Amino acid sequence: MRAEADGSLKTADPGLQPAVRREGQKQTNPGPKGRQKTMRILLIEDDTVLGAAVRDQIAADGHSVDWVQRLDAAGDAMAGASFDLVLLDLMLPDGRGIPFLRRLRAKGDVTPVIILTALDQISDRIEGLNAGADDYLVKPFDLAELSARIGSVARRYAGNPNPIVTHGPLEIDLAARSIHRDGRPVALTAREWALFEAFLSRPGQLLSKAQLEDKLYAFGAEIESNTIEVHLSRLRKKLGAEVIETERGLGYRLGRA
Repeated sequence: MRAEADGSLKTADPGLQPAVRREGQKQTNPGPKGRQKTMRILLIEDDTVLGAAVRDQIAADGHSVDWVQRLDAAGDAMAGASFDLVLLDLMLPDGRGIPFLRRLRAKGDVTPVIILTALDQISDRIEGLNAGADDYLVKPFDLAELSARIGSVARRYAGNPNPIVTHGPLEIDLAARSIHRDGRPVALTAREWALFEAFLSRPGQLLSKAQLEDKLYAFGAEIESNTIEVHLSRLRKKLGAEVIETERGLGYRLGRA
């Protein structure tokens, strides 16, 4: 019966067989102290009820999400954008997730992958992990547990469970998403955080305008021609004019501490 496990979820009444659990029927998330760096996440899930719940949870945790319902669309998405993490269902309308994952790893793609599936046999888990998955979460699952596993995988790849970054007069707690300048707290919007973290994760590296636009694309709003310049101007006003350097015609980089 293993092969039909995900399919049975898709045809069942969501009220009778929920794919996720919510405490008191409310969506939960771990709160600011449990949050990691802003990530762009690709969700590959064709169940619309589950997909919407997971998408909303990811957004509530402060991440941006691209949601596709087929493997061919997932391949196109990954060819056109850079993702920090993939959430992968195993039974999709146009194929199984395991061969898709194996192809990613065979190409040298090391993007972290968490499998979300109703296939709950030990042999299924072993197959998924051996194919290159970083974690394996069996449906039904609690949304707060999903958030915790996303954070766990992110910390593993970052190499530090709770990094505190100091840059000149700035002290940045990436886990808590808090920043202080000369000891005073500074409030950043979600988009400002996404941009600033892009620079922090690539110190000294020149980032093009297109790369920075890609960090904002999945927030759902149109990216106008001057969007990046506007957000960078706001960051400089809040964090200091020297925090981001401009190489005219080339891009931007994190300023020297």
